[in-house]
Amino acid sequence: MSVQTSLSAGSEPLFTDYQMEEEHLGSQEEKERQRDKLPPILCAASAASGGMERGAKGHFSTFSSFISTINQKKEAAGNRNSPTQLVIPNSKNVRDLPPICLDVRQKQRISIDTLPPEMKAPILPEPTIPMRSRTLRDFQTDLEKAKSTGEWKAVYDFYLTTFDSFLELNAAFKKDVNVSINTIEDSRINTKFVNTVYDALLNTSQDIQKAVLKGIINSLLREWKGPRTKDDLRAYFILTQNPQFSSTSTYVIYAHLLRQIATLSDTDHHFLINWFKKMSQKRFKQLVDRLLQFISLRLFPAKPEEFPPLAKCTWWIPSATKVLALLNAANTLCNPPLISYTDFYNSTLDHIDLMEEYQTWQFYGNSHRFSFCQFPFIISIAAKKVIIQKDSEQQMISIARQSLVDKVSRRQKPDMNMLFLNIKVRRLQLVSDSLDELTRKRTDLKKKLKVTFVGEAGLDMGGLTKEWFLLLIRQIFRPDYGMFTYHKDSNFHWFSSYKCDNYSEFRLVGTLMGLAVYNSITLDIRFPPCCYKKLLSPPIVPCDQNVPVGIGSVTLDDLYQIMPELAHGLNELLTYEGNVEEDFYSTFQVFQEEFGVIKSYNLKPSGDKIPVTNQNRKEYVQLYVDFLLNKSIYKQFSAFYYGFHSVCSSNALMLLRPEEVEILVCGSPELDMLALQKNTQYDGYLKTDLTIRHFWDVVLGFPLELQKKLLHFATGSDRVPVGGMADLNFKISKTETSTNWLPTAHTCFNQLCLPPYKTKKELKQKLTIAISNAEGFGLQ
Repeated sequence: MSVQTSLSAGSEPLFTDYQMEEEHLGSQEEKERQRDKLPPILCAASAASGGMERGAKGHFSTFSSFISTINQKKEAAGNRNSPTQLVIPNSKNVRDLPPICLDVRQKQRISIDTLPPEMKAPILPEPTIPMRSRTLRDFQTDLEKAKSTGEWKAVYDFYLTTFDSFLELNAAFKKDVNVSINTIEDSRINTKFVNTVYDALLNTSQDIQKAVLKGIINSLLREWKGPRTKDDLRAYFILTQNPQFSSTSTYVIYAHLLRQIATLSDTDHHFLINWFKKMSQKRFKQLVDRLLQFISLRLFPAKPEEFPPLAKCTWWIPSATKVLALLNAANTLCNPPLISYTDFYNSTLDHIDLMEEYQTWQFYGNSHRFSFCQFPFIISIAAKKVIIQKDSEQQMISIARQSLVDKVSRRQKPDMNMLFLNIKVRRLQLVSDSLDELTRKRTDLKKKLKVTFVGEAGLDMGGLTKEWFLLLIRQIFRPDYGMFTYHKDSNFHWFSSYKCDNYSEFRLVGTLMGLAVYNSITLDIRFPPCCYKKLLSPPIVPCDQNVPVGIGSVTLDDLYQIMPELAHGLNELLTYEGNVEEDFYSTFQVFQEEFGVIKSYNLKPSGDKIPVTNQNRKEYVQLYVDFLLNKSIYKQFSAFYYGFHSVCSSNALMLLRPEEVEILVCGSPELDMLALQKNTQYDGYLKTDLTIRHFWDVVLGFPLELQKKLLHFATGSDRVPVGGMADLNFKISKTETSTNWLPTAHTCFNQLCLPPYKTKKELKQKLTIAISNAEGFGLQ
């Protein structure tokens, strides 16, 4: 029985009656306040937002009996003259919860320390968890018996008792219930038992599922009090995994659970993060997907009448996003991560006003008003590209407008060329001319780029710009040029450590990468991931020029990506079981060859006199890695860093992960050839022509390696733009040449020129030869 089916019975929606009871309790509280002349004291369930907003028109029976129970408890509490009654005010008069963002934590709750002395209740001792003897095996036995006999009382009683309070949750699922072990790494929860109970829950009767939800509401209302205990955290941790929260009809309850978790202290969050990272990949992914769905359906509900008005529950999305941030932090701490960082993307956000979110974040920062930009892990790379492009366009327009105003103020005739970054270069002096042009026009770098090759006619409609990038990158990255070293065992380029008098060409490469991002050009560059990590260290250029830039936190794993052989050797040193000092006879000194001369460098002061031992070998390896990836190339990389940020000096870069910067520069490695087929344009052919049908039969049957070669042959890169194949503008043109000729390509226009081969076999043979042997514009 599914959740939707099992929870849909009942003639009246649950939260209608619950809301009516809220109004009743609100009026009762008003009478008490008028009588006693005391200020209203709200429980935490309503302190931050003014109470539980009008619930969804869910598919539940009424909670009359549950509400009556709450009333009886409140009346009893009132008879004992308790000063802190639980009050749920009328939702028509609620206040919004202050948005939860990076710096807003426990302060949102009313602290007992703010109350006058006469209103403070005595601090009660920590309650003792009741002893429960039921084990996982007992539960499974009861479940099997219920399925065979139809007698569910034992199972019903278990669920009713277990979810009645935080104490009962701990009694059922905590290992060694009354042993206080507050370790960060171990939640002391019987995970297998929890998973079994939840897996069985969705297949139980409507009454059992309603009993669980009643107990959760009861727990959330009762448990909102002062600082959390570790048992409270365990209860929150268990409740977040409830699969019932996948149903929209439970979202009001789910929202209040998320708010309580979101407003815990930093220390409590630290515990939860370390417990989340111990979850299985399957359960962790389910939890992430449930939160993403909650956010999506709150933004764009399929049935708006199911939820309270958005204006009355503005805290729903901030609370869910904050809890999702805890899961993202847990995922980041895992090595390797439990799930891909892309699994946190919420594609629904692609359809909201992203620039408004970005401008809100720019104006208010991280502490005054919620914006998704405070939590960039949830924003997809496609959405971030939109933000960066629009931010770039605004900067382009602003700079172009200022140029126009300056021209007019000097009574000079405006020229349309002043609105662009116009680069004029000679093919034979491509690098030097490009460097001179970009240096001379550094104030125009944020204008729209247009390229002209001297002595050649033609307007730049995008093709000349792409050709300029392709030719320049190929020349700069040639091994004999000396700027970069190509490592065959990793297929990556890395910065040459050779010292020189002028590092301006490294700045040129950085500027080219920045211009590519700024002008939506995909470059065929092979830098390792740690390069992009260094490029965001820091993401915004510091005002103080003496502050080091491009110094990333690098590890042996980063070195593995570039120089796997050397990294393997260093790892062998770390795991060597013999005497390191006697067997290796090494010191904290390394040697490098520069132009045929061997030079030595100390990894630390007097390093040549400090032997590497079993005790200090970790320090040696870390210093060696830092030397190779940071210190030995600092001047080269800092010039590269400043070149990139001279174009991409935008706060939008703070939204990006290093992997996302790489995708913006080089494109995505994920190929979807069916999408390419769907978005291909034709010149001289129809998509129904026999040659085209043969072409796609051949290409779709290619292994991935040949598909990448085809893409590289036709476009100059084997990667896909962020927007997917649709943004590639791939075209197949018919050439009236002999079918003995091989296919050709115009990479500047992403155009494949295909002769009308008569058979599929001939087409496959000629196409395979062309894409397997071509390099750039000609054959090898």
